Amino acid sequence: MRVAGAQHGRVSSPSGEQFTVDELAARAGLPSSTIRMYQTKGVLHPPRRQGRVAHYDDTHLERLTLVQRLQSRGFSLPAIAELVAAREKGASVAAVLGVGDAEGPDDWVRIRVRDISRLVPLGDVRPRLLRRAAQLGLVRWRHGWPHCRRWALEAGNRLTGIGLPSDDVLDKFELLRAETGRIAAEFVEIFERKLWPQLAAGDDDQLDRVRALLVELTYTAETVVIGTLRESVREAAEAFAGRHGLLPGADFRPAWVDEAVPIAERLVDPELAAEAPDEPAIRRFLDRGDEHDEARA
Repeated sequence: MRVAGAQHGRVSSPSGEQFTVDELAARAGLPSSTIRMYQTKGVLHPPRRQGRVAHYDDTHLERLTLVQRLQSRGFSLPAIAELVAAREKGASVAAVLGVGDAEGPDDWVRIRVRDISRLVPLGDVRPRLLRRAAQLGLVRWRHGWPHCRRWALEAGNRLTGIGLPSDDVLDKFELLRAETGRIAAEFVEIFERKLWPQLAAGDDDQLDRVRALLVELTYTAETVVIGTLRESVREAAEAFAGRHGLLPGADFRPAWVDEAVPIAERLVDPELAAEAPDEPAIRRFLDRGDEHDEARA
């Protein structure tokens, strides 16, 4: 699969029609800020410029359509940026993602009996277990066959591979789903309280604007949740290491200490464990500006 007209990382417009950023945003059903955000994230190629005027064309519109389609399939913007860069060099989607061209993490895939056997330890394949997975939304039945999201199948395979019992996995997923539901409700509440009144007061068709803003809000929420979860897992791992005597000392230096981001990084680097400064110290930092640090560098 190749991008039409792709040469040396640049694309040419077959029709010659040109748009301003606002015209492109209107055609794509996105706010102009999203167009600029996509450029910053590397998923949309830069426009042609004449002086201070930026000219977009139908290749940008095609790219935006692709980005929105991939986002709807569960691909993150960094993954889409990698995919786009590879496609401009002539690589296929499968070569970049290691899957078929039409496969995404949010796709529903059919679960076969052999898949269940891999997911559930031998002798533990019980109707009750599969029914509970369906009640939690992990599994849906279509045309007499169970289906699940691709990400759930892959995650289940990994968890089974490290020996976690199926009931425990479902218990934790139920708790996690409740938390993610609460987090999603918080973000939607912010949208409804801060952004919706402005949209509702406008005369334009709000549906496209709502959809575009929710896509942007979803990406931001996803980034925040993943980053926060990573920090929480790291803190839990540090606490585990402390309880079980796995921390480095004068006569013990575990291999993970030399990793780029060690499990217990704050226990290895005392600077990371330091408490935040008080407000007067923060005010002095803000007042001195960046020139101070640049001069020290």
